[in-house]
Amino acid sequence: MVTEAEIKRINELAKKSKGVGLSEEEKAEQQLLRRKYIDAMKASLKASLDSIQYVEDLEDNGPKH
Repeated sequence: MVTEAEIKRINELAKKSKGVGLSEEEKAEQQLLRRKYIDAMKASLKASLDSIQYVEDLEDNGPKH
């Protein structure tokens, strides 16, 4: 999970990158934070997609009336 502080830092580094530029250390930090953010978003999306149930499946397995 990505914290609010990490998201804030990602945005700070992005803004600084567009302005004065980043040091090599900051570039490495930015890449690490971006990778963590992307991985967290992928995991969240996968969890959402894995929890989808199709209506047809629910009707087939539901109570018989």
